[in-house]
Amino acid sequence: MMRGKLPRRQRLIGLWLLLSGISLFGGAIFAAWLDSLFQPQGLARLVLWLGCFSGGGTIFLVGLLLERMLFTPLRHLQVQLARLVANPDAREDYPPEGWLRGLGPDLMRVREAWRADRQRLATAHAEGARSAARIRQELETLLQVLDTPLLLSDHHRRLLLFNQAAETLFDDNPGLGLGKRLDALLPVSSLQDTLAQLPEDGAPRELLIPCDERWLHVVMRRVPNSNGETLLTLTDATAAWTSEMGARAGLADMLPPLRRHGASLSSAAEALSSARHAGRLDDTLRNRLESVIDEESLALGQGIESLGKLIEDMQQQGERLVPLWSNDLWQSLNERLGDDPLEVLPIGMPAWFKGDAPALLVLLESLLERLREHAGTTSFEGEMLLGNRRVYLDLIWPGKPLSQRELTTWSDQRLAALPLSPRVGDLLRQHASDAWSLADSDGKYARLRLPLPAVERVGAPRTLAAPRPEFHDFGIADLPPPDAELARRPLRALEIVAFDTETTGLELRRGDTVISIGACRIVNARLLASDVFDVRVDPGKPIPPASTAIHGLTDSDVSGAPPLPVLLPRFRNYIGDAVVLAHNAAFDLLALQPPGASVTLDMPVLDTLLISRALDESLDGHDLDTLADRYSLRFPPGTRHTALGDARVTAELWLALLPRLEARGIETLEQALALQASAFDKEDACT
Repeated sequence: MMRGKLPRRQRLIGLWLLLSGISLFGGAIFAAWLDSLFQPQGLARLVLWLGCFSGGGTIFLVGLLLERMLFTPLRHLQVQLARLVANPDAREDYPPEGWLRGLGPDLMRVREAWRADRQRLATAHAEGARSAARIRQELETLLQVLDTPLLLSDHHRRLLLFNQAAETLFDDNPGLGLGKRLDALLPVSSLQDTLAQLPEDGAPRELLIPCDERWLHVVMRRVPNSNGETLLTLTDATAAWTSEMGARAGLADMLPPLRRHGASLSSAAEALSSARHAGRLDDTLRNRLESVIDEESLALGQGIESLGKLIEDMQQQGERLVPLWSNDLWQSLNERLGDDPLEVLPIGMPAWFKGDAPALLVLLESLLERLREHAGTTSFEGEMLLGNRRVYLDLIWPGKPLSQRELTTWSDQRLAALPLSPRVGDLLRQHASDAWSLADSDGKYARLRLPLPAVERVGAPRTLAAPRPEFHDFGIADLPPPDAELARRPLRALEIVAFDTETTGLELRRGDTVISIGACRIVNARLLASDVFDVRVDPGKPIPPASTAIHGLTDSDVSGAPPLPVLLPRFRNYIGDAVVLAHNAAFDLLALQPPGASVTLDMPVLDTLLISRALDESLDGHDLDTLADRYSLRFPPGTRHTALGDARVTAELWLALLPRLEARGIETLEQALALQASAFDKEDACT
């Protein structure tokens, strides 16, 4: 026995074989001495030799019997109990056997009673859980469809909730995540000061703060009757602020000169009229007044022209003109037409443009109705063409172009489906646009063209992420303060980043280096499925075929990827204030911190390999595959020996080990690190 635990199987077998060998060897020497001394014959000689070998043979047979009937069943029972602690519904691969077979009915009764108690508890909470699930579904649906970015923080300014709009607003910002500090996301002193002074009655406070190259309009209010929780709604005010400081400010500057020119023109005209009426108009006075009238008329005309251009700019910058993706417009138009046989088939390359989508849909629907009457067809093609400063929306049909008279009639048509029933021409002016019809060069097709404002954007819009269950976790509010002493924080309250690396080989001290880093986050004892870090790394050297055979990464997979010194600061920012977790962490930490590394990973490190070895010293196999099988964890197809795939299973393994640690009274980080250190031996240090 060592440290109050069963000895390792290898030590036990070694001791048994050593005792058996010594006994058999001693018996053989003793038998040879007696045989030479008494020289027995026949049966007496056989009995002498058997008697001398009986001690060693008995030790060997008893050891073999104990191994098969007691020690092996004990190891199997230990594995099964470990599974039950980690997961009460774990499979039963090792029913009691050997001399422990009699424990089978009792163990089954304990297990069934445990399950029955859990079932009764689940039934007792069924109604409340059903109601909570309905509220949660409604909340998540609201969060997904709400276009306004929302953040909810607790009294320690940790994020309890955010929605997809907030995720889009803070795209690729490492400060966004459940349990992370609001200070890391929006490090603005005025915001922190306002948060500290929010009234408890829920009265809002507004603030305009910079964020990267944007200005955010933030409305903050304390949630009434809560434990200091704060709701923040954010709006990207950059466009509105630009409009206020741009075209609208120009309009305000332009009006006084226009009034001045108008007043001067009126005064000169009135003076000229009075002089003529009084008969006192000589040539000199007339020339002076006419010169003033000409100058002021010219200045007034130029001012009115500038004013018209400014108003056009304001219309294009208006809040109703937003960036649109042409494929989305065509799809929405066909959906609007519904059962109508009219249909538009998009052709050519899609493009971004600026427009008022609801108004454009009504306008295009009315245009298609007129084109159906003109061309006698219900099938049209839609194409977007890029000009110098405009995007041309073309509707194409087989036949002849529309006449200018027909276009004029259509421009005067009122669209009753829109508020105030504007005319088609009003909507065209809103988009600083016009409409004309022309024939294609082949003479077989004609098209109607609408020029629309262009947008400086390339590439298709990002695909919306699937609904995620990790947008909120109100249990974070019950965690200890972020500045609490880390070593004494409960294990379930830790923010943990599980990570893994893939390398060009295993000889890190001889030049092998990282080619992939994968990590995921655990907050409040929950694995956040989509909060991940997954990057490829350029190793600066070829990847050996033997390594590719394991992890599947080739030189082409990492070609063009950033080198390790560039990615390490990003990975350190992803970790933040979390504790890191790995399986055989010493190898991965050495891979991420080669000599001369600019970033130091000096936070506490948990190692599932060492923790498993400390918990089950008598069991063989503490590699990731064996432990995954022991705790019924699964690698999704194609994820084994990938950095992110191994990191996820390591995180799940930690959550399976957590109840076993708590069952032994190991509930804080300090205690877990001490247990982990007890399993670290010289072999690990050499490795």
